[in-house]
Amino acid sequence: MRRQLDVGLDALQERLLEMAGIVEESVHLAASAIRNFDAQVAAGVPAMDRKVDALEIEIDERALEVLALQQPMAKDLRLILSTLKVSNDLERAGDHAVNIARAATRLADMPRLPDLPEISEMVDIVEGMMSDALAAFVARNPGTARMVCARDDRVDNLRRSLFRILVTHMLENPKHISPALELLLVSQNLERIADLCTNVAEDTVFLVEGRTIKHHHGESAEASQPRSPLGGA
Repeated sequence: MRRQLDVGLDALQERLLEMAGIVEESVHLAASAIRNFDAQVAAGVPAMDRKVDALEIEIDERALEVLALQQPMAKDLRLILSTLKVSNDLERAGDHAVNIARAATRLADMPRLPDLPEISEMVDIVEGMMSDALAAFVARNPGTARMVCARDDRVDNLRRSLFRILVTHMLENPKHISPALELLLVSQNLERIADLCTNVAEDTVFLVEGRTIKHHHGESAEASQPRSPLGGA
């Protein structure tokens, strides 16, 4: 019975790792496309997203099969629940990468705005958050996961700052309205990817420690949170 459960869990993790690799690459390609307004690079992202969608469905089906046939408990159940949540977050991150890639394609044919370092910084942080969140989940490293959560506030602040800058550009020059709106869309999608990376990091802490830290990034707030009823080993 235990061997069958292990085989099912291993298969789930293999599919999740495959999915994670594709999403990380799609985010990287979308980031590169928006940095360089490169429609050719952006064109490869939607096809990758279709693979991600198929893997999410497969992971859902495999997880339901393990739950129904093996009835896992405690840490094994936490692993399945975390896998399902991470899979959903990765699928959504892939969708946001597609949105960014499509915006990059449209921007390639629009007038250029003055240099916006906020976009470059957002892209750099989000790429790093994605890489570190996935690494933390694979390595079962709650310390790295908490550091991912801490970076989300910087992305939120950059998006707010960028909103004000882009509105100013739109008011000063009507030709800037269309590209500014596209970059607003890009910033919103980058922020959402950062939020999803934070979710993955929080799920890592839940998996390893059986502790919920959503909305509580600091140790003091975290200490006030009750441990999950699935917290057993």
